[in-house]
Amino acid sequence: MTAKIAYDEVEVGTELPAQSFPVTRATLVRYAGASGDFNPIHWNEKFAVEVGLPDVIAHGMFTMAEAARVVTDWVGDPGAVVEYGVRFTRPVVVPNDDTGALIEVSAKVAAKLEENRVRVDLTATSAGQKVLGMARAVVRLA
Repeated sequence: MTAKIAYDEVEVGTELPAQSFPVTRATLVRYAGASGDFNPIHWNEKFAVEVGLPDVIAHGMFTMAEAARVVTDWVGDPGAVVEYGVRFTRPVVVPNDDTGALIEVSAKVAAKLEENRVRVDLTATSAGQKVLGMARAVVRLA
């Protein structure tokens, strides 16, 4: 599969469709099982508070992956993402209720590069706070 987006059809400033990703404690348990990361800050409220966190927090790699979905959904082929990196600025706090937390992600094309590649800058927030910084993906387009 190749990118469904043509390089010539994309301009700097093109906005990708924004998405919101709900996160509950059950989501974190499933992610812990899949990733093997059973650190108690991701499931044990008492432990999380004892180490100085406000509550249980989402795995950083989970947050990073959810943000990347905005790019992969847009381009149509996860293999078209040739680089991806973020800085973790704040944790996603996941309360123990029926709602949990929400990760909101927006993105836009920030630069056109050589070889049909573009740089996409992402913004990820939760509870009104930026949770990822310097979130950037390089994508090879058709």
